Amino acid sequence: MIEIVCAGIICIVLALLLMLRVYKGPHVVDRAVAAEEIDTMAVSALILFALLSGRSIFLDIAIVMALLGFVGLVFISKYLEGSL
Repeated sequence: MIEIVCAGIICIVLALLLMLRVYKGPHVVDRAVAAEEIDTMAVSALILFALLSGRSIFLDIAIVMALLGFVGLVFISKYLEGSL
């Protein structure tokens, strides 16, 4: 149980550092990658919360968030490439 809480705290700290990268990122690509990693941290936090609470609905939400984040990153990549 304490391991799950510690992992959640680490996810929060990493997400805050990634928000700094989104804010200060020197390039648009850096900001897009940092935003995708924030999504990954949120998915990890949801999985940890599902483990902590024992409810599997949070796993379904985490899967949908991960898929939407991936599709969003693909669209952003296509837009930055100029082929969208």
